[in-house]
Amino acid sequence: MNQASLSPAQLSLNDLVAADALELSEWIRLRKVSCREVMSAFLDHIERVNTPANAIVSLRERATLLAEADERDAQLARGEYLGWMHGMPQAPKDLTATAGIPSTQGSPLLRNEVPKADALMAARMRAQGAIFIGKTNTPEFGLGSNTYNTVFGTTLNAYDPTRSAGGSSGGTAVALALRMLPVADGSDMMGSLRNPAGWNNVFGFRPSQGRVPSVPAHDLFFHQLGYAGPMGRNVPDLAMLLSTQAGYDARAPLSLAEDPVQFAGSLERDFRCARIGWLGDYGGYLPMEDGVLALCETAVKEFESIGCKVEAARPDFAMERLWQAWLTLRQFSCAGTLGAFYRDPEKHRLLKPEAQWEVEGGLKLSAEDVWNATVTRSQWYNTLLALFEHYDYLALPSAQLFPFDASEHWPKSIAGRAMDTYHRWMEVVIGGSLAGLPVISVPAGFDAQGLPMGLQIIGKPRADLSVLQLAHAYDQATQWVKRRLPAQLDA
Repeated sequence: MNQASLSPAQLSLNDLVAADALELSEWIRLRKVSCREVMSAFLDHIERVNTPANAIVSLRERATLLAEADERDAQLARGEYLGWMHGMPQAPKDLTATAGIPSTQGSPLLRNEVPKADALMAARMRAQGAIFIGKTNTPEFGLGSNTYNTVFGTTLNAYDPTRSAGGSSGGTAVALALRMLPVADGSDMMGSLRNPAGWNNVFGFRPSQGRVPSVPAHDLFFHQLGYAGPMGRNVPDLAMLLSTQAGYDARAPLSLAEDPVQFAGSLERDFRCARIGWLGDYGGYLPMEDGVLALCETAVKEFESIGCKVEAARPDFAMERLWQAWLTLRQFSCAGTLGAFYRDPEKHRLLKPEAQWEVEGGLKLSAEDVWNATVTRSQWYNTLLALFEHYDYLALPSAQLFPFDASEHWPKSIAGRAMDTYHRWMEVVIGGSLAGLPVISVPAGFDAQGLPMGLQIIGKPRADLSVLQLAHAYDQATQWVKRRLPAQLDA
């Protein structure tokens, strides 16, 4: 049955939670379904599937949420429509400050932290009518690509509850995949919107540097390694959320002034003759678990079905230099944001070992170390610009292995090669991050065990819309999200 033609009486609970975000938005706007009915449906569904997934945390009281949904219905009755998220249940990532809702950042140090004001992105979502039902789980301070912490526990993969959900937007990806949220936000410093999206068969987009401003922010003028972005089960939903998140704010001096309404329009485009450079494992530099490259090479060839030409590409760059620059800039940033906790003896002991390691590394750095890392970063950016003289997009896997056992903190080796840090196994994502370019993770398919993998598509500077258009065309050709549901939803 065509859901768009359903009457209010025909809309079931499953229809509501399974609907695309834009479809659900239109039903609410036209009052085919009430905000109370939508809220009830999602809360009932969360009650069924959030255990053992543990994707949504700090869930608010049902009576309070229904009362807020009733107020959204009353606003519609008065002709007051706030925007496309009117009455839509949302759960911002727990790194994002939300007024009146715990914002723990996955740390016992902030277990009781309840902000008085929203961060800018959360405020923009509320202004569009979203109702915040709680938060999505994240590793402590977002450090690491496996979503676990001592405050809420571990978030489990939507396709195999014995496996990692990825991170640090692991709660976001699982909540989306299991239909606990219609669309969702996350953030990405290393690969936190891309790895969990790939591992849960959804889309995750790291926008161009400055596209989604952060207010308040610790770091207004220096390098922006991490920032927020959208996730969705399809690209139009994701792009619509980006149109809400993005936009210039004077309090964020590096934010882009381009009108974000561009992301709310049609994503249809002809890609005949577009050229994609396949980076793969950077010519054998990156270790890959058996099956990852083969699956992603099959996925990237799907772009040929929409008219693209795919060719092998390799940047003229010593990739180990890029890794060392990444370590320097990451540790420098962590020493700044977590240094006060580290120096306090009582708080120090509550920091996870990986956080302590990051700060200790940062405190040993010299000004020259940081300067040299920024020079390497700039050289890498220029290397990619040279590639973009020949290619319209670049592609490579979203991860170097399939989802691993969730009880492991992080993989100690890949393909027999030891990992020398807690995040070395995610080295595949740092190229897009350090260049500040728009990167989307699209579903690449599944291995023989039914475990998902993603494919990164990197665009030219500030070509966010172009990347979204290509991802949409790919989704229309492959339909992985609709083809392969998590077992909990089939039950």
